[in-house]
Amino acid sequence: MNRDVIEIQVRAVLPLEGSFAVFLGNADKTFVIYVDESVGTAISMFMRGIAKDRPLTHDLLASVLLAFGAKVERVIINHVEGSVFHARMILSASNELHQRKLIELDARPSDSIAMAVQQGAPLFVAKSVWDSVEDVTHTLHEIEKQGLEGTSAGADLSEDEEDEEEEGADEEDDEDTEDLDPDDIDLDDLEDLELEDDEGEDDDDGYDDGYGNDDDDEGEEWKKK
Repeated sequence: MNRDVIEIQVRAVLPLEGSFAVFLGNADKTFVIYVDESVGTAISMFMRGIAKDRPLTHDLLASVLLAFGAKVERVIINHVEGSVFHARMILSASNELHQRKLIELDARPSDSIAMAVQQGAPLFVAKSVWDSVEDVTHTLHEIEKQGLEGTSAGADLSEDEEDEEEEGADEEDDEDTEDLDPDDIDLDDLEDLELEDDEGEDDDDGYDDGYGNDDDDEGEEWKKK
């Protein structure tokens, strides 16, 4: 994998008042993107595998892609400017002649994350973005310890993190616990973070997507396998 991008996972989805906080990262670092309530709900439902009576927007988009022989290959959060994140969604499509094409689209990170989770596609972040965002791993751990209802757990913790969680659990075995209401949680640490998801303009950050394609490459031409 190219060092210009880093693979990440959705670690948790936290409902807030009128929005959702999506925690992204790996065992080394975690950062947060704020998304609107509808997309946050969709991401949470996809992560939990909750069946829906009728298709929602991202279900419909996935069905359209499938009908045209396309799918989400990967998503890259490629740029951040102030409080605005930018992302690229890379699609692959095949026609009746088994010719394959890669298509790169500018997209909101929130929609891109929802589609990646829905289709099981990998998530990446440009190293320039990774180096610039604040690490909120400690904040996420504090929220998890308080057992906040409505939080969707994402990727598994690393072995070191699991050991820390087990040690904390051993100390609390004899204490009575109860479910906590979101209004009772002290989220001062989260409120201090000003990064949020927005649409923004298209930016060229000159990253390599990790698959040998530069971001200014509009995809491979149709070619026979």
